[in-house]
Amino acid sequence: MNKVYLDNNATTMIDPEAYEAMLPFLGENFGNPNSLHSYGNATHAALGRAMDQLYAGIGAKDSDDIVVTSCATESNNWVLKGVYFDILKEQKNGKNRIIVSSVEHPAVGATAAFLESLGVEVTRLDVDHNGLVSPQALKSVIGDDVALVSVMNANNETGVIFDIKSMAEIAHAYGALFHTDAVQAVGKIPVNVAESNVDFLSFSAHKFHGPKGVGGLYIKNSRELTPLLHGGEHMGGRRSGTLNVAGIVAMGKALENSVKFLDFERSQVRRLRDKLEDAILEMSDTYVVGDRQVRVPNTILASIKGVEGEAMLWDLNQAGIAASTGSACASESLESNPIMEAIGADAELAHTALRLSLSRFTTEAEIDYAIEVIKKATNRLRAISSSFSYAPSWHKSGL
Repeated sequence: MNKVYLDNNATTMIDPEAYEAMLPFLGENFGNPNSLHSYGNATHAALGRAMDQLYAGIGAKDSDDIVVTSCATESNNWVLKGVYFDILKEQKNGKNRIIVSSVEHPAVGATAAFLESLGVEVTRLDVDHNGLVSPQALKSVIGDDVALVSVMNANNETGVIFDIKSMAEIAHAYGALFHTDAVQAVGKIPVNVAESNVDFLSFSAHKFHGPKGVGGLYIKNSRELTPLLHGGEHMGGRRSGTLNVAGIVAMGKALENSVKFLDFERSQVRRLRDKLEDAILEMSDTYVVGDRQVRVPNTILASIKGVEGEAMLWDLNQAGIAASTGSACASESLESNPIMEAIGADAELAHTALRLSLSRFTTEAEIDYAIEVIKKATNRLRAISSSFSYAPSWHKSGL
């Protein structure tokens, strides 16, 4: 049976070079980098090189901080909760509100809801039918009472890219900080923190062919931010916990290689994505969320009318194809896709969501096979559907 992995927005295979780079630190070079003996010192050169790769990979300056975390979920929590303790709790300068988009990853969305339970006012920005949050929408609700705006760089389900540079400018004009969850952007499109002028940026290694269990938080100009984890002087006292040397080294190499392959992402990965997307749209009553020109090159969120997302996943899995109905962090839930609901799809349509996400390791033969299987599965599932009826104009007229 063929095996095809089209769930790269959930996690990616590790880059072979990143894998090789981490192996020495899982074996003979096992020392704690904070130890003063030779075992600890043996890790320092590789750690320094990895940190240089991270700074270069997102365009950070020497005056900035990149703090290594366990994942972007930790980074996101740290920003929102740090701003709570630094500003919101005491309502400094009258600031007691944060703004987030309605389609943030739960690592931001659930943390915002937690702050709301502590008395923080949370404003949620709606998206349009293409899944976009506009800078104008932010401008219409922001005020001097806002401490933080958090809007993702690219959506984890649709791949839609948000104009974070414009939104950061708006936030700063009102004295607010700006954070972006860039998990689905780093390694797929150019990310430059100096150009976008964000104050905080979260990323996670396993989304750009690094290992799981390691990520980072960019902090502009090394500004103060109350730590999420206390206990030691690691990472300059900003984030306690013995460093994951192997993970950091692999993350640095994975990011360096991902940046090298950005042109390949723009050309070849996009070409294969578009080929798969075109094949889906050739079928009747299908829809893909978001203009492909404003999406990261690898992502499709499609709806195939009359086909439950979970049923499609079953057929795909039986054929050796990995995909999803949305965020892996919510994959155990059989509720309708929240992004589909956010763009205005009805409940029935929201249950048909199918997310397909490629990587630079995806081949043309795999896409050809996936197209064949998806078409066969669609025909089979529609044939046994009690609700599907042929309506050839559906996918052209929108939701």
